[in-house]
Amino acid sequence: MTADSPSVVTFGETMALVRTTEIGSLRHADSLAFGIGGAESNVAIGLARLGIRTSWLGRVGDDSLGERVVREIRGDGVDVRAIVDSDAATGLMVKERPSAASTAVHYYRAGSAGSRLHPDDLPDGWVEGAALLHLTGIIPLLSDTARAALHAAIDRARVGGAIISFDINYRSALASAEAAGPVLRELAERSDIVFGGEEEFAILYPGSSPAGAAASLRGAGCATTVLKRGPQGASVFIEDAEVAGSGFTITPVDTVGAGDAFVAGYLSGLLGGLDLEAVLRRANACGAMACLVPGDWEAAPTLRDLERFLDGDSDPVRR
Repeated sequence: MTADSPSVVTFGETMALVRTTEIGSLRHADSLAFGIGGAESNVAIGLARLGIRTSWLGRVGDDSLGERVVREIRGDGVDVRAIVDSDAATGLMVKERPSAASTAVHYYRAGSAGSRLHPDDLPDGWVEGAALLHLTGIIPLLSDTARAALHAAIDRARVGGAIISFDINYRSALASAEAAGPVLRELAERSDIVFGGEEEFAILYPGSSPAGAAASLRGAGCATTVLKRGPQGASVFIEDAEVAGSGFTITPVDTVGAGDAFVAGYLSGLLGGLDLEAVLRRANACGAMACLVPGDWEAAPTLRDLERFLDGDSDPVRR
């Protein structure tokens, strides 16, 4: 790793995003907002805002949506390695809020440029030069070549001595739990840190509790398991201990992307040398803050934003 190398590298599919601007079905929406979103780029943006040098790689179509994806991610200080695919379009997701308490996301990504990730897309020395490789369970379910790219990246990370971070991030639209389970379990067992919710760990090891899944992962060589509990906070299973961190009381506006913000907060704290309790506090704060604004990544905090939130700055007017 050189002084110019990114501390974290990640790759995956980032899509254009269209969302309703009001509560109600798409059938009756009067206006829509436009943006982008993708789990891996959400984490990359979150890390960059927290002062971590980060690089994201992905395929986009030779179209205006692909240009927007690249511009938005790069605009937040992430090193972008975009492969422009002239034979496939940039994927699209559409988000609606059928009620004040629910969100529905619809994906239009079959055969998209992002799904065509390939091991040959990974630049020489890119993974090997990083301190940490972050991956998600979305990538291997996109296509056979995307899954091969993920395994190739893990092989290369091991050679370079990078930490391997894996967020299960199961998407039922891509595969059934029965089909996805073995694929995701293999990848989790090849990782150093695994993030997931209670239901996601049950997909890896049917019938197991989060503590039981953590023990199984530890037996396979994974050192750290992080259980995301949403507003209830999170727990870390490391060695034979469980360390818990409390969540924050907020009024959520949009919960999509909160898990990615949590991961960015956790990894930034880890790379910044914080103790585990402080890492969890930062991660839970980042996850909560991501829920306060519509969008997948727009509310990901900077260090200054985070400091104000943790200090209890409740004044709605800043002069």
